Formats: sequence, structure tokens, C-alpha cells
Amino acid sequence: MKAEIVKILRELYEGKGIERIAAECCPDHIHMLIRIPPKYSVSEIDGYLKRKLKYKYGNRTTLTRSRVKK
Repeated sequence: MKAEIVKILRELYEGKGIERIAAECCPDHIHMLIRIPPKYSVSEIDGYLKRKLKYKYGNRTTLTRSRVKK
């Protein structure tokens, strides 16, 4: 699944002119250090990436689910 996420993120980055500097996939979230073009705000890119990942993955991944305390 990690390879799928990396592939989707790469496609999304290229579509918006985003440069990935570093990324780390954790079981329930992703850490990313990216360089975005000045025409976009940070919140705009954050929302864009979250929406696109949720659309592509739906509920098949823990990335789009909130954590449940046991």
C-alpha cells in the first residue's frame, strides 16, 4: 500500500508543480516536507492532497480514518 500512496502523491505533486523534499509514511499518517509554488497557500495544498488521497483510497486505508482509542 505504501508504494501505491507514493505513486499517487507523485502524480499529485507533478500536477501542481510541487517539489517533494522528504516524506515518511507511518501506519496512520504521512509526514511530508514539500516546496510549493508561491501561487498556492499551504492550506490549499494540504486540502487538495487530503481530498485527492481520500477520493483515491476511500476507506481502504487508515490514512483517511480517524484513530480509535481502545
